[in-house]
Amino acid sequence: MKEANANPHTDHPLKSAVWGRIYSRVGKFWKALAAAAFFMAIAAATQPTLAVAMKPLLDEGVSGAKPGYVWQIPLAIVALVLLRGICAFVSDYLLAWVANHMLLGLRRDMFDRLLSLPDDEFKKGDSGRLMNRFTVDAGNITFTATSVVTVLVRETLVVISLLAVLFYMSWQLTLIILVVMPTSIFISRLFMKRLRRINRETISSNAGLADVVSEGISGQRVIKLFDGYEVERDRFSHVNGQLRRHQMRTAIADSALRSIAQVIIAVAVALAIGVALNETTSGVLSVGSFAAFMAALAQIFDPVKRLTSVLSNMQKMLASAESVFDLIDKAGEDVVTGGDFPAVVRGRVEFAGVTHRFEDAERDTLSDIWLTVEPGEIVALVGRSGSGKTTLVNTLARFVTPSSGAVRIDSVDIQTLSLKHLRARLSLVSQDVVLFNGTIASNVAYGALHDVTDAQVTDALAAANLLDFVNGLPDGIQTQVGENATRLSGGQRQRLAIARALIKNAPILILDEATSALDNESERQVQTSLETLMNGRTTLVIAHRLSTVQNANRIVVLDHGRIIESGSHQELLAVDGAYAALFKMQFAGDQEQVD
Repeated sequence: MKEANANPHTDHPLKSAVWGRIYSRVGKFWKALAAAAFFMAIAAATQPTLAVAMKPLLDEGVSGAKPGYVWQIPLAIVALVLLRGICAFVSDYLLAWVANHMLLGLRRDMFDRLLSLPDDEFKKGDSGRLMNRFTVDAGNITFTATSVVTVLVRETLVVISLLAVLFYMSWQLTLIILVVMPTSIFISRLFMKRLRRINRETISSNAGLADVVSEGISGQRVIKLFDGYEVERDRFSHVNGQLRRHQMRTAIADSALRSIAQVIIAVAVALAIGVALNETTSGVLSVGSFAAFMAALAQIFDPVKRLTSVLSNMQKMLASAESVFDLIDKAGEDVVTGGDFPAVVRGRVEFAGVTHRFEDAERDTLSDIWLTVEPGEIVALVGRSGSGKTTLVNTLARFVTPSSGAVRIDSVDIQTLSLKHLRARLSLVSQDVVLFNGTIASNVAYGALHDVTDAQVTDALAAANLLDFVNGLPDGIQTQVGENATRLSGGQRQRLAIARALIKNAPILILDEATSALDNESERQVQTSLETLMNGRTTLVIAHRLSTVQNANRIVVLDHGRIIESGSHQELLAVDGAYAALFKMQFAGDQEQVD
């Protein structure tokens, strides 16, 4: 769905489609809406009470014709105002209930689609915009949608009932007001288009602000150590100023719309008052009728103003809706379609002529890769940055789809498998450990493994050499680890990820730079845990530090997306090729550090 620069020929059907989707969701709660509309109708019907009561109160009560009116009519007004307040409360409650349930469903659908988005979508660096859709846009849709219903139903009924009173008192005067109203409507339509465009720009600026703040939080140590205060302040000032300008343009357009509409209405009212005074003087209107007419006319200002204001809110809602539905409409991964393995997976992995090129890339990331990994074999993928190691491994989990060639597990083409069954046979431990804000136990037994026992969690922690540390914590495995486990050291986080992979017990294991960010002592502890994890599993190891892969069954060297060497550590050293050059360079660097 296009979000910006919609041309005049497509904008109207697009807007209609968005309206339809919004109110198809609202319509799911039609019973609550019908009840709310009923109570709004009662509240609206009581609005003209004061105006209608002025005529008998002045003509018959004050004049003494019916002195009981002096106290009966005020009591009736109080009773009707109380009724209106009760009905307004009930209708507001019902509409808030609808709005919150609609928001609940909308955010659920958004999050479901977010989880199913393919890996490429998350490489676009659009996290600020994604967060903005959940926090701002979704709320704009639901609460504005119900407020639009409220205003359109309640205020329209109020205006109609007040117009009925005006017609009853003097149809000639009422026609003066009605003739001027189309001018107000025409001007409002001109402003609506501008407000919608500005609201789109505001949404984009909100996302930019969220990006800068998020990076300021996650990168606070780098900012402090590299004296990036002014750089970040300038970035924030730019997006903050941009957002201010968009919001001021919205405020100006919104205020101008209301002011112009009010001036037009005031002109109509002034004409009506002039004519009314003339008719009162000439005896056509009684004092009570004139007072009733003016009371109804005075009350019509606020509902008309609210009806005018809702137009700008509608444009904000439509811009937010386009953003939200754009996320919901994105093509997600289908995790269930496809088959399962015909037998227990042994773990034989084949890359058969795999070639891949990213969109808009100038050359292939992978070029005609032929590689077979036998069950239980440990194969290390090494090479310079950008040689294609991670891309090759990502084809195994179908995070990346090859441009040509096939990836097979136990001779089964993984494209024929459901993602659910495929990924159930894979485990991952990477340099960037992802842990969730919860307990140690919930992180070890994460996802589909949530029903494992505490004993199984404890066994996995023991195998990962982390149990002694966990037992020393006040709450043991129920200890909260904090957001992304910031309360744990790097080595502890890695071993927690290893425990998670152990408890999954998948036959194929991917290690992506699992120890590259650790100090020597932490690396030694993690390496011991990894040896336990790799035992009996087909393992693909991505590594830059060649010291960690010397014991691999086979080392495969990639360069510019091609396999240029393959063999054991000793065999490749004997060949004295690319691997030997890399090893000598790293070994020399290690020696310099020791010296």
